[in-house]
Amino acid sequence: MIKPETLKDVIEHTQNMMKPGEQPYIPPAREEQFGGDHYKRMGIEPWDVVDTWPLEQRIGYYRGGALKYIMRMGSKDQSRQEIEKGKHYMKKLLEVLNES
Repeated sequence: MIKPETLKDVIEHTQNMMKPGEQPYIPPAREEQFGGDHYKRMGIEPWDVVDTWPLEQRIGYYRGGALKYIMRMGSKDQSRQEIEKGKHYMKKLLEVLNES
């Protein structure tokens, strides 16, 4: 396995591994966490519960989560981390919208 040293190396390696017409693998939001591993250590994560709710309620929850982190940018965690958290909720929201 080649260990890429620069972002350019990573991009070239990824492009070389893909077949023409293939899309790169993008992990679902569920596989990511920003700012610690506290949710990953739980037996059941909050998103597991939310994902049992009706579609309209899930959309509202994920929209609200994204809004919360974007609006509090710089007031609790580092700005970059809070934006990553907001982006994480938006990624999950897109997944929910794509399911419907």
